[in-house]
Amino acid sequence: MRAGIHPIYKETTVTCACGNVIETRATTTEIKTEICSNCHPFYTGKHKLLDTAGRIERFNTKYAKTAPKKAAK
Repeated sequence: MRAGIHPIYKETTVTCACGNVIETRATTTEIKTEICSNCHPFYTGKHKLLDTAGRIERFNTKYAKTAPKKAAK
């Protein structure tokens, strides 16, 4: 590796808005985030899938009617 062209990695504190603190390494000494894996709805199990305007039903009815194509020999 060439000397002098690579960034210096330091111990870093990542702080979330919820108060969670994570220790890692990065080129900066402090990082502040708005959301982390402890408060994100997807990772906490509070994530709800919303079906807006019946899109899932429309997709299922549209493609359920078509018969699968047979492969040509």
